[in-house]
Order: sequence, then structure tokens, then C-alpha cells
Amino acid sequence: MKNLIENRKVGFDFDILDKFEAGIVLTGKEVKSLRNKRGKLEGSYGIITGNEIFILNLDIPVYQPRNSMGQVEPSRTRKLLLKRKEINYLIGKMNEKRLTLIPRKIYSKNNKIKVELILGKGRTKIDKRNVIKKRETEREMRREQVIF
Repeated sequence: MKNLIENRKVGFDFDILDKFEAGIVLTGKEVKSLRNKRGKLEGSYGIITGNEIFILNLDIPVYQPRNSMGQVEPSRTRKLLLKRKEINYLIGKMNEKRLTLIPRKIYSKNNKIKVELILGKGRTKIDKRNVIKKRETEREMRREQVIF
């Protein structure tokens, strides 16, 4: 498994409830661009349309900027490939609670491009402050244990 793109801020901004692995429908130039580790996951999210899941605002720049033949829009909507059981589970969870589907990382597995999706609930500023406070106190406790 080789990480191509990762959004580390997701773990801080959201409470992670569940993880999924999905395939993604890409063109050849997009795959080449991703293998060169070009792309942005920040601001992208998943939506459900009918019985299909799509990812919006995933920015994959053009692989060959000089070649204008067959250009695709860098932040177009891309279809995600999941099993029917997983899609039905996600539809139920997203309708039941106020949850968001966020891509955490894009990686290569067995020569195929995969997306790790997170089903999460957004944190408020107070929650984020509490996480920082908890992390800092744990760090200080570890330092004191090392000294003694």
C-alpha cells in the first residue's frame, strides 16, 4: 500500500465513526497525476445521489499541461465504487444523523487507486480545544515519567 495523497486535518476536525475503502472512477491522466503525488483532498466530501456515491471538490491537476487534447476539469465530480451493502449502510447513517462522508487518503493497492472514506461528525471549536488540552496533558505526563 503506497500513500499518494493524505488529508491529516480530518482526524482533528471530525470525530471518526467508521472507515471505508472505495474505488474511484478516474481517467488515465488523473491516475498518472496521482501517482506523481499531485492532488488536494482539502475541502472534498462525499454525497449520495440516488443509489450512488460521488466525491466533490477532489482536485487532481492535469498531468500534461502542454497537451490540451482531452483535458478534464481538475475538480470534477467523481464516482466512488462501493458494494451495495456499504452504500445502503451509508445512506441509512447519513439520513439518520448529521454525519459527513470525507475522503482521508488516496492510495495505491495492488496497482489500483483506492480512497479511504471516513464517516464522521464535525467537531466544534470547544471540542477541538478539549482535544488539544488532553493531548498536551498526556505529553507532559509522558515527559515526567521519562525524567523520573
